[in-house]
Amino acid sequence: MGSFLSDARASPENMLIVEVSSNSYERLIKLAPRALEIPFLATMGPVFVTAGFAALVIVYGVYRRYTRISLTDVPGPDSASFIMGNMKELYQGQAAEADFKWQAQYGNVIRFKSAFGEDQLMISDPAALQYIFVKSGYRFPKQCDRRVLSQMINGKGIIWADGDDHKRQRRVMLPGFGAPESKAFLSLFKGCAESMSNKWTDIISNSKEQSAVLNVSAWLSRATLDAIGQGTCYAGSTITFLSSCFSAAFDIRFSSIDNNESALGHSYRNMMTDAFGSQSDSQIFFQGVSKYIPPRVLEYFANTSKNPRVVRIRETGSVATSVAKQMVKDKAEMLLQGKGSRDVFSLLVKANMDTDAKAKLTEEELFAQMRTILFAGHETTSNTVSFALLELAKHPEIQSRLRAEIWETEAAVHARGDVDFTIADFEAMTYTTAVMKEVLRYCCIVYHVHRYASQDDVLPLSQPITTRSGDVIYELPVPKGTRIVASIAAYNRNKELWGEDAHVFNPDRWLDGTAKEKKATSIGVYSNLMTFIGGVRACIGWRFAVIEIQAFLTEIVGKFEFAPTDKTERIRREACLVMTPTVAPRNDKEY
Repeated sequence: MGSFLSDARASPENMLIVEVSSNSYERLIKLAPRALEIPFLATMGPVFVTAGFAALVIVYGVYRRYTRISLTDVPGPDSASFIMGNMKELYQGQAAEADFKWQAQYGNVIRFKSAFGEDQLMISDPAALQYIFVKSGYRFPKQCDRRVLSQMINGKGIIWADGDDHKRQRRVMLPGFGAPESKAFLSLFKGCAESMSNKWTDIISNSKEQSAVLNVSAWLSRATLDAIGQGTCYAGSTITFLSSCFSAAFDIRFSSIDNNESALGHSYRNMMTDAFGSQSDSQIFFQGVSKYIPPRVLEYFANTSKNPRVVRIRETGSVATSVAKQMVKDKAEMLLQGKGSRDVFSLLVKANMDTDAKAKLTEEELFAQMRTILFAGHETTSNTVSFALLELAKHPEIQSRLRAEIWETEAAVHARGDVDFTIADFEAMTYTTAVMKEVLRYCCIVYHVHRYASQDDVLPLSQPITTRSGDVIYELPVPKGTRIVASIAAYNRNKELWGEDAHVFNPDRWLDGTAKEKKATSIGVYSNLMTFIGGVRACIGWRFAVIEIQAFLTEIVGKFEFAPTDKTERIRREACLVMTPTVAPRNDKEY
C-alpha cells in the first residue's frame, strides 16, 4: 500500500487521493484527503472600508446597540476585540469547529459578537429552529449581503429569492421534484456510479502492484456532474443516449467520467475553494460590516470588481448561463413539437409555459434555476460521498457490515432475475439507509444558514436558558434586525436528539431508537435532520440527493474496500461556504 502523493502546497488542484489495490475477489482502496492550495476569500476587498465609513459604522452600531432590545445577557463567548468580535474564531477555523466548542460550553442558543460589538445569535435549539424555518419562514429572510453572494454564484434563482418571489419560483419548480420524478433517476445514478467504478477497475488491473493512487474527490465530482447533467436531459434512458441528448441540448458533451471535460465542468472545478477558502482578518472584517453597505452597491462591485476571486465567480456564472440559455431554447422547441420528457428541465420549462403571466419565471430566473440545479446538485453530493468514504475508511467494521448487506441484496436481486437494484431494494436495506443517514447527520456539507429577524419576535426554546445574570428564561425575545446563524452542524450533533455519542460516527443510532427522528419539534424534511433544512426553504431536490448518494454508496462500496493512510489524521473539514475535505500542509501549526 502506498501513501499520499502530495500535500496542500505541492498540488495545484483540490485532491482527495486514494490508493487502490485489487485481488481476485475484491479491491482495496486506501483513502486520503483532498489536497489543495488554500485560497483567500477577498470577494470585495478591504479597499472599500475607508476610515470615514468605519467611523460611521461605529456610531451607527453603538446607537443600535443601546436603543433596542438587548441580547447581551444571553450566554456566549467573551469578545476577543471590539472591532472583530468573535468572528475570527467563528470563520477562521474548520467548518463548524467553533459551533461545537460553543455548543458544549453555552448550549444551543449562543450570543456572539460581530464587528463593533454587534450581538448575533448562533442557534441549534430544535424549537427555535422549527419556529424560524417551519412556522415563520418568511419572517426570517436571508440576509441582504448573503443574497448578493447567492446571486453571484447562481443568479436570481430559488436560493436567492425571498418572500413572494420565492413562493412563485418554488410553485413553478415543484412539479419536477416530486417522489415519482426522483425515483425515475435511480438507474441513471447507478449507471454513472458504475461507469466510474469500471474506470477504477481498469486502472487497478493495469497496475503491476494491482494497486493505484486515485483522486477520488475529482472522480466523484465528475461523476455527479454527469449524473445531474444527464438526468436533467432525459430521464429513464440509457447512458449512451443521455450523453448524446445532453450534447444535442447544449452543444456540449459532459462525459466527465471519460476525461472529456466540458467548459462548464472545467469552470466548476474547485470553484468553491478557489473563491471561498480560508479568510484573512481583513476579509472577515469586511464580512462583518457588509451588512451596512446597500445591496445595490454590493451588486455593483460584484459585477465590476477586478479581484481574481470575484472574476472567477463571474466567469463560472457566464459559462453556466450560456449553457442554460441553450437548454431553455432546446427544451421549449421540443415541447412545442410534442417531444417533451419527464426530466427536471422539461418539466420546469413546461410548467413555466403553462403558468399565467404574473406567476411566470422571467428569463433571468429560469436561467438561474438551471445554474442552481447543475451546480448545487453535484457539488454537495460529491462532497457528501467523499466524507462518507472517509468515515468508512476510519471504521472498517461499519464498512464490512455495509458491504455484507449490499452483497446480500445484490444476490437476491440476481436470484429473482433482475440486474439492478430498485427503490424497493434500497428501502429494504436498513443498515445501508442507516449509514447514509449518519453520513448526512455527521458530515453536513452546508453547515451554516444565515437569517435575520424582519421584526421584533420571540423564539420558543426546547430547553430553558440560564442568562449571564442568573435568570432562567423559557423563550427568547429577539429584536428586529438580529442576524442569526442557524448552525446545521451543531443541530445535527445535538445530544438531546441524537444521544450522548452525538459526536461519534455511529449508524446504529438509527436502528436502536437513539436518533429522535419523529420528535414533536421535527424540523427537517428527511429523518428530522437539518441537512436539507426544513419548512418553506427546504432543499427542493432532497429526494434526488438521497437516491443519488445511496446509488453511489452501494455501487462503490460493493466493489471496493477503503482504508486510511498515514495522512488521514491531517484531513480538514475546510470551510468555504460548503464543507470540503482537504489535507493540511505539513507545517500547519494545528497539526
